[in-house]
Amino acid sequence: MARIDTQQGMELSTILDFVRWTFSTLNQSDIYYGHGTDNAWDEAFALVLGCLSLPPDTDTQLFQANLTSIEKETLCSALDKRINQRLPLAYITNTTQFAGIDFYIDDRALIPRSPIAELIENNFSPWFIEPPKNILDLCTGGGCIALACAMYNPDACVDGVDISSDALAVAQLNNERLGLTEQVTFHQSDLYQAVTGNRYDLILTNPPYVDQEDMDNLPTEYRHEPELALASGADGLDCAREIISHAAEHLTDDGVLILEVGNSAPALGEAYPGLEFMWLEFERGGAGVCMLQREQLLKLSN
Repeated sequence: MARIDTQQGMELSTILDFVRWTFSTLNQSDIYYGHGTDNAWDEAFALVLGCLSLPPDTDTQLFQANLTSIEKETLCSALDKRINQRLPLAYITNTTQFAGIDFYIDDRALIPRSPIAELIENNFSPWFIEPPKNILDLCTGGGCIALACAMYNPDACVDGVDISSDALAVAQLNNERLGLTEQVTFHQSDLYQAVTGNRYDLILTNPPYVDQEDMDNLPTEYRHEPELALASGADGLDCAREIISHAAEHLTDDGVLILEVGNSAPALGEAYPGLEFMWLEFERGGAGVCMLQREQLLKLSN
């Protein structure tokens, strides 16, 4: 454990002083980056501004503002949590960004980091000529994918489904904060159970897909996230198999399934040698997201 010199922190004056001190302290630690930033400088800015309820684009002139004693204590405590408890940044500030939208987050739900955000921002072009109107977000967690779909497509009707009542409490909080309750409905359900009989133009899903080997080697930061949202059996595909096997029943005739499986992508290809997965590419990076049409999925049951 790294010692946080709280007395030194309390002697600092300005926001910028705290950013610099936080940066140096993070650099001397062995924390893992992967929940929003990938380096100590960006992490320091995000931690300090987030704890002060300041936006990322705060005017730099404000960085010379003096901090109160209470603010300094808050920042010292936050830095201790980040380094010694290895809490992810988003759980400390209770805020995260997805598809350019600010969401509330806590340890009841997975911190969003899916490349599917890029598809949402583009309204699923070129895969849809017109944006999909009826959307199902399976394994919605804190609701970021479902709510972002609604934000970018005001004409869409979105259902979000998750088995975890804790995660859905976070999703509903975000739903109310964003004013999307007329557009987005969340259901507690084991995959399709609560939406039996419904058919969708698009099923989106970022389900649990971490295989046992990767689960055994996860950095400490990831172990603060719900294991239910990460682990999915020996090969990481327990949940994906269920989603694929019943997707056709819940898609419209021209409907599409977009499924994220991350590092389990090779295992998915091996599990379904007869399916021609279209693996999507992203300008901002990210992989392991495939697209399947209903016509392809129907062949599995024939």
